[in-house]
Amino acid sequence: MLRISVANPYEYPLEFQKLKDAARAVLEGEGVKACKVTLAFVNNAHIHRLNNQFLKHDEPTDVLTFPYTDPGAKTLEGEVVIGYEVATEYAADRQHDVGLELLLYVVHGCLHLCGFTDTDDAAARAMRAKEREYLTKLGLPDIAGK
Repeated sequence: MLRISVANPYEYPLEFQKLKDAARAVLEGEGVKACKVTLAFVNNAHIHRLNNQFLKHDEPTDVLTFPYTDPGAKTLEGEVVIGYEVATEYAADRQHDVGLELLLYVVHGCLHLCGFTDTDDAAARAMRAKEREYLTKLGLPDIAGK
């Protein structure tokens, strides 16, 4: 069973079901049979602190992924932390709805939980292709890598 929850401590206006559906599409598409995944939407200060603590990057970021089990585990467990304010800024710059940006971040984070990386050019290209694949499956415009 896929258990996907949303944590919204700052009470942002979120489309919970669409976000969960995007996560489910990726997890099912990547062959995950059982999971406990939390999608957490946080402010700049919160994600900045996590980014600095865990990656030593002294700035807010869009997505941080915390896998609690290895990809391929019987039950995949993890958390995808999403910077809501970063998404708002990027969406405005890219001239589309923040909800679409958030869906891209959910797809991106869930791909990380499934073992995808974007640490080098080849891996990043493969990840962008997977993002496009899932955006298409969800009936969303291709905003991956823009």
